[in-house]
Amino acid sequence: MRSRIGRLAAALTGTLLVVGGGAISAPYAWTQPAADAVDAAGDFYIPPAALPGGPGTIVRAEPSHLALSVPGMGGTIPATATRMMYVSSDTHDSPTATVGTYLEPAAPWTGPGERPLIAYAVGTKGQGDNCAPSKLLSQFVHYQPPFDVIVEYDVLALYTLLAAGMAVAVTDYHGLGTPDVHDYLNRKSQAHAVLDAARAALRLPGTSLNPRTPVILYGYSQGGMASAGAAELQPSYAPDLNVRGAYIGGPVVDDEYFIGYNDGRASSAPAIAWILNGIAADYPETRPVLDAELNDTGKAILRESQDKCAVPVGLAQQYQNTSQWTTSGQPLTAVIDQSPALRAAFNQQRIGTLTPAVPVLVSSAMNDEGAPFPPIRDVAAGWCGSGVPVQLESNAQIPSLSGIAITHVLAFFPSLAASRQWLTDRLTDTPAPSNCAALP
Repeated sequence: MRSRIGRLAAALTGTLLVVGGGAISAPYAWTQPAADAVDAAGDFYIPPAALPGGPGTIVRAEPSHLALSVPGMGGTIPATATRMMYVSSDTHDSPTATVGTYLEPAAPWTGPGERPLIAYAVGTKGQGDNCAPSKLLSQFVHYQPPFDVIVEYDVLALYTLLAAGMAVAVTDYHGLGTPDVHDYLNRKSQAHAVLDAARAALRLPGTSLNPRTPVILYGYSQGGMASAGAAELQPSYAPDLNVRGAYIGGPVVDDEYFIGYNDGRASSAPAIAWILNGIAADYPETRPVLDAELNDTGKAILRESQDKCAVPVGLAQQYQNTSQWTTSGQPLTAVIDQSPALRAAFNQQRIGTLTPAVPVLVSSAMNDEGAPFPPIRDVAAGWCGSGVPVQLESNAQIPSLSGIAITHVLAFFPSLAASRQWLTDRLTDTPAPSNCAALP
């Protein structure tokens, strides 16, 4: 399996650029789904006026065409897919409709115990409705020079998990595909979407799962933050799930820190706009502040970004310093710190304020220029202090590539290979490894 991951990683890394933690092919920006495919699926994404039942309740489900493929491998992902709309909770704990995809693997499970379910949180896709993972999975996307279609790292992870016989539930997150605004990097809504996708998958008829199926939380980049949030909230929000562990790769753990660290990087400018759009949508009290503090350029960037997927060109990249977005000429972090409403909203997005009840594997690169290492280590140290079995893997082999965030993608491939055995061990009585006594 390591050699297969290595071959696929080599094929992928030559084509990847990073935009706010996601990945796209170059030089073209985005291949939209065919219009008829989007229109045909449109009604599925409109929730009913009244949502049935509590979190994890399935609103509707249907077979989904699965046409995603990866370089170096023949055929599509080895699974059958079911698209499902399910009830989840937004950041204020109110009911909301979220869409996801359940992937039943074609391969048998040959590991210990029964087949596990991976609650998979994807990396950055963008903020437009066409960016929803459940829509992207139903397109035919493959690697074909000269790099004219999308290829990104979630495809590789999904393939390796399914090829090992693990079932996977992929969430679209709150607001991707559905009428709400996608609140990008929102700690609670992302966590709820991941946990409720697992609940919904366990309720689907005709699968190889059951209510006590072991669940592993899994995500990288935006997905790493979602997995971390899910691990922290699971004891109170979803104690019914049989969660055995959480793989947390390259997570953003503090939205304001992320904005400050990436201010001035063209590759991350759209992600900053997506964060602000989500804050404005979720916290109405922040809207007058943003309206007063953002200049015409800043407002135009937010409007344009809200409908975009992970594309490399746009207003955000032309005005990559957030001081160019504000009426005062101050960077956004200064604006946030001076506003009680914004400061309170951003404080709610920090990982590390709660304690997971399961072992965690945290993977990050020392030179990650997308999701920086120091705050990730701080979160790991805090969890260690609360008695959580934490294994913090710090990749020091990837060099710093100043000015671009390609290191964030490069760090994913070795962490994917290393996570496989850790996942399998969580399904046995093997004690979880921990390097809390000597964190890197």
